[in-house]
Amino acid sequence: MKTNFFECLAALNVIGDWQITIKTAPSNRMLVSVLFSNDKVSDEARKLIPPMLLKGTTIELDEGFFAAVASPVKQTAELFINMEQYAAAQEEVRKQSKMEKDKEQQTKKEKDTGNKKYETQMKKVAELEKAGKYREAYAQLPKAADFSDFEDEINTKKEELVEKFEQPSLFED
Repeated sequence: MKTNFFECLAALNVIGDWQITIKTAPSNRMLVSVLFSNDKVSDEARKLIPPMLLKGTTIELDEGFFAAVASPVKQTAELFINMEQYAAAQEEVRKQSKMEKDKEQQTKKEKDTGNKKYETQMKKVAELEKAGKYREAYAQLPKAADFSDFEDEINTKKEELVEKFEQPSLFED
């Protein structure tokens, strides 16, 4: 037995996923549920599209199935394309918006200011360390929580300074 079911599906020329459920009923009748979807569309509204329900005898479904689903499936596929284009356009507008650019510049400026503060504090630490004032240098170290980008460097410097602290000897007068 040869059928042309899949050729007819391909002839609709739509990109997406088909879920077809067939339930048989008495008297040579069937209930067919057809859900056309596209998981690549990011808009969650795509999940709101209900399945098409077709009822009829096997002969009626053989003769009218593609006529019944062709137009709604093409409309749904076009809707998915529009949803994806709209989402892409929205993202592009967001990137191009002045407010977004200002926010990026502000973030960069804050980071640069933070880096300068870090460098200034580390210069003070280096000067105190050079002068042999290790405890004071330790106290001047910036807090790692304030400069998360430099957390490892700050912790390493803390360890170096702690090792240099003068430890009083129990045996010296």
